[in-house]
Amino acid sequence: MRKIICINEGWQFIKNCADPKTTEGAEQVNLPHCWNAVDGQDGGNDYFRGSCLYTKTIRKSELGEGQHYLEIRGANSSADVYVNGELLCHHDGGYSTWRVNLTGALTEEKNLLAIVVDNAANETVYPQMADFTFYGGIYRDVYLITVSDTHFDLDYYGAPGIKITPNVDGKNATVEVEVYTTQLKAGQQIVYTLYDQEENELQRLASADKKVTFEIKDVHLWHGRKDPYLYCCEAELVEGDTVLDNVCSRFGCRTFKIDPDNGFILNGEEYPLRGVSRHQDRWGVGNALTKAHHEEDIDLICEVGCTTIRLAHYQHDQYFYDLCDEKGLVIWAEIPYISKHMPTGRANTISQMKELVSQNYNHPSIVVWGLSNEISIGGSDEDLLENHRILNDLCHEMDKTRLTTIAAVSMCKMDDPYLQIPDVVSYNHYFGWYGGDTSMNGPWFDKFHAMHPNIPIGCSEYGCEALNWHTSDPRQGDYTEEYQAYYHEELIRQLYTRKYMWATHVWNMFDFGADARAEGGENGQNHKGLVTFDRKYKKDSFYAYKAWLSDEPFVHLCGKRYIDRVEDVTKVTVYSNQKTVELFANGVSLGVKEAPDHFFYFDVPNAGETKLTAVSGELKDESVIRKVDTFNEDYRLKEEGAILNWFDIEEKPGRLSLNSKMGDVISTFRGKLLFMKLMGKMLGGNKKKGEPKKKVAGFEVTPEMMSMMNGFTVLRLLTMAGGMMNMKFTKEDLLNLNKKLSRIRAPKKK
Repeated sequence: MRKIICINEGWQFIKNCADPKTTEGAEQVNLPHCWNAVDGQDGGNDYFRGSCLYTKTIRKSELGEGQHYLEIRGANSSADVYVNGELLCHHDGGYSTWRVNLTGALTEEKNLLAIVVDNAANETVYPQMADFTFYGGIYRDVYLITVSDTHFDLDYYGAPGIKITPNVDGKNATVEVEVYTTQLKAGQQIVYTLYDQEENELQRLASADKKVTFEIKDVHLWHGRKDPYLYCCEAELVEGDTVLDNVCSRFGCRTFKIDPDNGFILNGEEYPLRGVSRHQDRWGVGNALTKAHHEEDIDLICEVGCTTIRLAHYQHDQYFYDLCDEKGLVIWAEIPYISKHMPTGRANTISQMKELVSQNYNHPSIVVWGLSNEISIGGSDEDLLENHRILNDLCHEMDKTRLTTIAAVSMCKMDDPYLQIPDVVSYNHYFGWYGGDTSMNGPWFDKFHAMHPNIPIGCSEYGCEALNWHTSDPRQGDYTEEYQAYYHEELIRQLYTRKYMWATHVWNMFDFGADARAEGGENGQNHKGLVTFDRKYKKDSFYAYKAWLSDEPFVHLCGKRYIDRVEDVTKVTVYSNQKTVELFANGVSLGVKEAPDHFFYFDVPNAGETKLTAVSGELKDESVIRKVDTFNEDYRLKEEGAILNWFDIEEKPGRLSLNSKMGDVISTFRGKLLFMKLMGKMLGGNKKKGEPKKKVAGFEVTPEMMSMMNGFTVLRLLTMAGGMMNMKFTKEDLLNLNKKLSRIRAPKKK
């Protein structure tokens, strides 16, 4: 029988070391382990990227007789395995399972196993450019597997050795089971056993064939969150009465299709995919998550009511895919082919895709394979297109049952040829955060749908950042919890009411590590999560989605961290999935309201200290507000190094200012003249015949990009231009520009 030993305990670790024979400076660690758990989250983009050494002594007598394999379930991003100083294997790709046959190298009773892991920058292994930390370490479990000479295959891309393909036809299903083994000997055969979810044996079949088919009558379908029913198939390799090896896998029987007009169809029923994206890291832990961490994440995602998760931007832990199967989440699984196309990285995209599909084929939760993310951000060329065609064909060759997709980015033109390669398309849009306006999102998708009526379109990323900053006047770019809540209210209204959108994924469920980031007042993180990095606080926007998606009755008062308020009458928002909500201020009812969109707004008199109570039937939630004379500056982000903050700018009624939207400024004749020279600098000078197209920060200036730029305030656009294009504006420059703008009448709002 197969013997599996977890060897997570008692490793010796040496940082910044690639010598498999050294022992100097070692410290003892247990796996999972991540060496960037601290410096990969504190900002500065200075976390250690290089080689580190893990060593452990392996006693041969403890393994038993047979073939011995090392199984590593995640080591980022490249690794070399040595036994007694002999190099046995090199692996590129930090997010998948891979194995090494140690048998011939275990020549002693005590054998030194050494693994050199390297997360240094290179031009061949993805990812190399992305908005998240590339944590180094052996951050998932490691096992030693002993099998007989005849065994289920352990050498093919980390796959489990069993491939299960259900095919549903009406009330019944055929289940094709294929196994991969070494050469069977005379007298050896395979016993296949099918079990239901309650582990009752349904059918048993003994055969020398490596591919068999079962028939299930009155099949119980896997139906997402409503009924995630799972069967199981076990395969035993036997010789007489002796079981030599065994493998098993759960599977689900379901049908699905993605319709360009009606979205996602599960088992013949419309099943809207509305959910989130997820990164796998944790505060103070990096990527070295425990099973408890994964369970907490899936529980939070289920609490908000999601039906889908985009598992970005790489292969996640097998345990999390198992949880998705059990909970009924529909999954987008992808490889880290992201942001920057590397002509020298094609082989790595192919190997990572083979690992992703081979290792995850049996998971019923997965419906699409993601080819890439924002890879055409700087435009597409023939090498990039060919890489995508190869990956797309590879997915369809390996898996006839699922579709392919990409996550394009706003700057990608709607007629870009790479949009024609996958089966379905999604876009990453941040209108309302990175330029543009929230109102642009829905109409953009309508335009795409009209242009490509046969291409299913979804939204793979949208979101904005929020920390513990607060205001009663939320503005794009202020990082307040209130603006994030407003943003998601608007996006929910637009995206959730367009049934043709095959899937929508909030970016992101959780704040995550991005050591290069320095914004929002807390460096080293992307704060677009609905939940904080430590999973301790659910931001108000979490409850906006819960109100739309969850059947669990609740009522939530927003703004619990925003107590001190200066206005005499303040707006208070309540989120609930109930039909009506009544709000009480110090026990006095402020009325009962209905809100078909689940967002209830109340104007609350603000005097002294007020206890607020939101009530709907037996449900209630409470908070406190307090009248103050001056704004509590603890609630306001002050950008470090900023020459001006938006609240420091003098604004005259009816006039333009640095806080005006660029679209409003250039819609006036004088404003357009004022910015012609400045915009000329940003566009790289006037274009002459034969010169390349105008670009901003390396991106072609398309109508879509101009729409985004028009949505920025003048101050935010100039601040971002200063960072991306090394254009320096002094305080005097900005104040002088504000003075000129204040002489121009603002356009009247329609």
